[in-house]
Amino acid sequence: MLTGVTEGIFCCLLGTPPNAVGPLDSVESSDGYTFVEVKPGRVLRVKHAGPTPAPSAPPPPDTAQGDRSGLVHCQRRITVYRNGRLLVENLARAPRADLLHGQNGSGEPPAAVEVELADPASSDSRSNPGSAGSGGRRRRARRPKRTIHIDCEKRITSCKGAQGDVVLFFIHGVGGSLAIWKEQLDFFVRLGYEVVAPDLAGHGASSAPQVAAAYTFYALAEDMRAIFKRYAKKRNILIGHSYGVSFCTFLAHEYPDLVHKVVMINGGGPTALEPSICSIFNMPTCVLRCLSPCLAWSFLKAGFARQGAKEKQLLKEGNAFHVSSFVLRAMMSGQYWPEGDEVYHAELTVPVLLVHGMHDKFVPVEEDQRMAEILLLAFLKFIDEGSHMVMLECPDTVNTLLHEFLLWEPEPSPRALPEPLPPPPDDEKK
Repeated sequence: MLTGVTEGIFCCLLGTPPNAVGPLDSVESSDGYTFVEVKPGRVLRVKHAGPTPAPSAPPPPDTAQGDRSGLVHCQRRITVYRNGRLLVENLARAPRADLLHGQNGSGEPPAAVEVELADPASSDSRSNPGSAGSGGRRRRARRPKRTIHIDCEKRITSCKGAQGDVVLFFIHGVGGSLAIWKEQLDFFVRLGYEVVAPDLAGHGASSAPQVAAAYTFYALAEDMRAIFKRYAKKRNILIGHSYGVSFCTFLAHEYPDLVHKVVMINGGGPTALEPSICSIFNMPTCVLRCLSPCLAWSFLKAGFARQGAKEKQLLKEGNAFHVSSFVLRAMMSGQYWPEGDEVYHAELTVPVLLVHGMHDKFVPVEEDQRMAEILLLAFLKFIDEGSHMVMLECPDTVNTLLHEFLLWEPEPSPRALPEPLPPPPDDEKK
């Protein structure tokens, strides 16, 4: 057993595959990290921190059976047409909030949103009413390809650090590591929250298999599922950046009863993932290995468009961005997730906070705006001074937005308010 534990640690630190024959529970290191073997020979480094539970701390009070505070009625109809059109109709009144994104200026989402799918069917004369060949004939009403009805109630409550059933999960993107969340992890641990931040496979101190199939979306998503199931409690908040947003969406869709809120930082639009086609990633491995420092520099330069000092400091330390050329190429070519389209995102009923750095050169602002239109409960916030790595550039602003979102609770619906008592009879007044 000791030999297996030692090999697991060396696998993470040196990147060599261990000769493991069975999964390990976990290995605690002296620097506060946990090494979790999600599969035989596949070990992830995890930062798990939080306050020590006090034995005398009272449990959070249970909600009364008749109390409807924080209860939201999620009701919408999603219609997909064969010509590549998506119609999303909100059939229930959404909760009002200052941060809630809406198109009509009233703090509420629009009643219906019609968008064109990212990968629509080939356009022909049937999809254009004014196209040639119609001959002025009356067109038949299009039948929808499929219709999805959502009708449920969710209780959205304020999540405070003193509550023992709340866990914050932080998931980074391509080329990063859990080190990009240092400011957020320290901030929320000081507030009493329990936090979990893993290194993706091939990143940070996690093991780096030399097989391209180990870095597909589905392989990485199963890793995040294993980490989530290991540390999840009753109310879990998922916080993702860039590519990590896709894994947060996947978990929120798979575990709607456990995921309480989601934060998407510069995650892009609600489109299905396709492998990134770039000539530089199709170069021979020897050439790509020589260019990897330039790639890291270009990545950081674009991410820290307005923060040159931090850019140089991260390159000097080399702890936040350190990934091999093989892993980088496999990650870019493995981003295939056709299920994660607009319909997949429209089915989410969890509140989502969207954070966008206005100087982001990777994700256009229109993509996050489109995401806010598709989601049922979307909070869209812009940070003028930030770019793609906004959590490192503007940590105080990001921490404040995240904390306000965790404490947010929708106002009681009108039917939840008690009915006024009738006026007393005349004899009782006397």
